[in-house]
Amino acid sequence: MALPVASSAARGRKNRGLGLLGGLAVLCLVSLVSLAVGSRPVPLDQTFAALRNFDPANDLHLVVRELRLPRTMVALLAGLALGVAGAVMQAVTRNPLAEPGLLGINAGAATAVAVGVLVLDLTSMAQYVWLSFLGAGLAGTAVFILGQAHEAGTNPVRLVLAGAGFSMTLGAATGMIILNAPVTVLDDFRHWAAGSVEGRGLDVVAVLAPSVAAGLLAAFSIAGNLNAMALGEDMGRALGVSRRRTWVLACLSVMLLAGSATAGAGPVGLVGLVAPQAARAVTGPDHRFILPCSALFAAILLIGADVVGRLIAPPSEVAAGIVAALIGGPLFVLIVRRFRLSRL
Repeated sequence: MALPVASSAARGRKNRGLGLLGGLAVLCLVSLVSLAVGSRPVPLDQTFAALRNFDPANDLHLVVRELRLPRTMVALLAGLALGVAGAVMQAVTRNPLAEPGLLGINAGAATAVAVGVLVLDLTSMAQYVWLSFLGAGLAGTAVFILGQAHEAGTNPVRLVLAGAGFSMTLGAATGMIILNAPVTVLDDFRHWAAGSVEGRGLDVVAVLAPSVAAGLLAAFSIAGNLNAMALGEDMGRALGVSRRRTWVLACLSVMLLAGSATAGAGPVGLVGLVAPQAARAVTGPDHRFILPCSALFAAILLIGADVVGRLIAPPSEVAAGIVAALIGGPLFVLIVRRFRLSRL
């Protein structure tokens, strides 16, 4: 009787390994395509040459190093962040439809950027990043405080409800600001709000990388605790898991990751919802594998969406956030139809 169990466990480990290796291989391929494809195609030999032996006199090298490499890195970081943030949100709320926007982080970042564009007359993406961090951090902290039941710890339902209500309030405030702002303010804001990575530079990458790394570290440190919490509060406590500590680290990681992604790429939707579901379908319920697979799948989706957005109507572009929603929606429906969407 032990043989079928051992065989099933071996198949599970094999599927997880193949999922991780396959995701990493596809991510490398999509990233390479992102460097080579656009309104001006760059041959692969020139793409590799631009990375290894950069020649500032070669205009193809400039296209790769100055334009496509930074936007690919921003899309990569934002994708990694959204995938893990979505997986953590779904785990701690035990809701398979949860995503980072539930904590009001996207809405807080959007409000902060709208205020900065209108009041401070900001136009630089690097300035948007700092405003987004500020808005996302304040919104996430406010939702976390509102979602706490101080007598009994943090309540998942209260946290989600607080996030939804706060998001609607901030969304209304952002709408009022934009509708009463000059047209130039609307143009500046809508480019960021569409979820585009066009025009991002290495200065944005330098800001995002440390915060994404810190958020990933916090998330992966509680992967085992998320498995225990999925068994229920009583079982998690019996296994020695500190529910409050897990909640605090989970919320901190989501704030860092979703705030970074929103700061760099704008309020991108659906990526943080679809990627964890796809990862769960491949790896099973173990969050030690769901988190890295979610990161890989989300990065693939966002970078791929950016590439597709460049090719739809050249020389113009469609924002990666819009394309990601168009791709992610049908993909999510397919995943739901093929795999049972159960409560976590």
